Amino acid sequence: MRKVYIYKGFERFWHWTQASLIMFLALTGFEVHGTFEIFGFEKAVQFHRAASWMLIGLIVFAIFWHITTGEWKQYIPTTQKLKEQILYYLSGIFKGEKHPTTKTELSKLNPLQRIVYLSFKVILIPMTIISGIFYMLYKTIDQNNLVVVEEFPLESIAFWHTLGAILLMVFLIVHVYMTTTGETPTSNIKAMLTGYEDLEDSETPNESPKTI
Repeated sequence: MRKVYIYKGFERFWHWTQASLIMFLALTGFEVHGTFEIFGFEKAVQFHRAASWMLIGLIVFAIFWHITTGEWKQYIPTTQKLKEQILYYLSGIFKGEKHPTTKTELSKLNPLQRIVYLSFKVILIPMTIISGIFYMLYKTIDQNNLVVVEEFPLESIAFWHTLGAILLMVFLIVHVYMTTTGETPTSNIKAMLTGYEDLEDSETPNESPKTI
C-alpha cells in the first residue's frame, strides 16, 4: 500500500466545519421548533442565527476556493458508468464485487456522487439558506422603517426551510453510512482527516481501488 495526497487542507477544513455547522444548526433549529429543549428558546434562536451567518461565510470562501483551484470540475455530471455505479450500491457492494469506478486526485467522485453532491450544492443548500434568510428578515424593520420581507407567507417560508433541514439530515445520515464502504469502515473518514488515500501498489498512480 502507498499513500496519495487526495484532499487538500482547505477542503478538509471546509468539509468538517460545514458538517459541524449543519449539525449545530439542526440541533438549534429543531429546538426553535419546540422538538426538545437544551439551550432555551431565546438562546437557540441566537445560536441558530450566528451559526447561519458562519455557514454562509464558509460557503462564500468555499465557492471562491472551488473556482480558483478548478475543483468545481469534480462535480461535472457524467453518465459514464452511472448505471454500473447504481447497481453496485444496490447489490454489488453486498456481494463483494469490485467497485466499477476508481478514485483519483483529479476525479474524486464517482458518477452517482457527482449528481448527488451537485444537487446538494446548487439545490438543497441554496433552498435552505435562502428560505432561512427570508425567515430571519421576515417583517424586519430597517432604519428607514421599511419591511424587508413580507411578500411571501411565513408558513410557506417555514415549510421550505424545514423541508431543507430534514433533507440535509437525510443526506448527512446517508453520507455517513457511505463513508463506511471503503477498504475498511473508517478508511474514508481517515482520508478526510489526513488528506491521504491508501492505494494498492499494483495500481497506477492515478487510480484507487475504492471510492465512497
